[in-house]
Amino acid sequence: MLQLAVILPTYRERANIAPMVARLDAALQGVAWEAIFVDDNSPDGTADEVRRIALDDPRVRVIERIGRRGLASAAIEGMCATAAPIVAVMDADQQHDPELLPKMLSAVESGEYDLAYASRFAEGASTEEWGRPDRVKASGLANRIANKVTGVELSDPMSGYFMLRAETLRADAHRLSGVGFKILLDILATVDRPLKVKEFPLNFVARIEGESKLDQTVVFEFLVGLYDKWLGRIIPTRFALFGTVGALGVAVQLGALWVLLKLIAGERFVYGNWSESATFNTANTLAAIIAMTFNFVLNNELTYSDKRLRGFGPLMRGWAQFGLTCSLGLLTNIGSAAVLKTIGFHAVIAVIVGIVLGSVWNFALSSRFVWGKY
Repeated sequence: MLQLAVILPTYRERANIAPMVARLDAALQGVAWEAIFVDDNSPDGTADEVRRIALDDPRVRVIERIGRRGLASAAIEGMCATAAPIVAVMDADQQHDPELLPKMLSAVESGEYDLAYASRFAEGASTEEWGRPDRVKASGLANRIANKVTGVELSDPMSGYFMLRAETLRADAHRLSGVGFKILLDILATVDRPLKVKEFPLNFVARIEGESKLDQTVVFEFLVGLYDKWLGRIIPTRFALFGTVGALGVAVQLGALWVLLKLIAGERFVYGNWSESATFNTANTLAAIIAMTFNFVLNNELTYSDKRLRGFGPLMRGWAQFGLTCSLGLLTNIGSAAVLKTIGFHAVIAVIVGIVLGSVWNFALSSRFVWGKY
């Protein structure tokens, strides 16, 4: 009878698949297990490599996700796709030692613990072979912040290597945000009852094959994950990000307008009556295009990182569609403000309501027609 499912989110991990399966086979002797690789449509053929191995080993299978990205959401999908009573999540890049799996399984199966996880900072753990002291310091800071926000006191709540009963996960799967890259933090901050946790020291090693997929957006995703657990139920996380980018875009437009007026109007910017001339309209139009482009790029990289557009053609189409949705949102903004002002609302209130309605309209249209599917 199936005892354990090991979930391995992947992206560009083709060279690591066969060695990882071999290490799982060696570590889990005597355990009825399966490995589910959840691949985000890797261009290097990671999913095909898993299928090749699965032809000879029925314990191995793949979920290939098209149009969806993200480590946390991949882990959730994988854990919900198995009949195994216990599920484990670990990296496929061989930085996590599979030898810990039997010990973690025994701890969870015993009933004494709800969750077992591998810590890079527990007594007896090591990160020396990782060779990244900068990442060690950053992870330590992130752990301290995570403990404060979630109220969970673990030495490594940012660990990506853990195990728990599938029923525990499925009971709260609908409440998990799937935002960011650390699903353990999401689980610990979501479940209503405190979980009994068993910690295992991990010897965290350097990546054997390929390159790390953790780029500069990881810090951003970490902060987004914390926001989602803290305030996400009040203001939806993606809408909050969209609004924040929009606010930055206002600053960009004002800055661009100042620079353009200096370049185009010259001395008239200081002394002339440029505000009533075509110069201002021209400069403001160019500034608006610059701000719109800024908003599009930032939203593509951050707000919709899981649906990020890539390639010249998709980016140009997305930029044009984003410009169209922004123009419709602007009409909503101006029109609603004008109506409210006409029926007696204070001008400031009318403008604020117009901005909010325009932002909601922009968000809805962009989510659907720029980063969504028709």
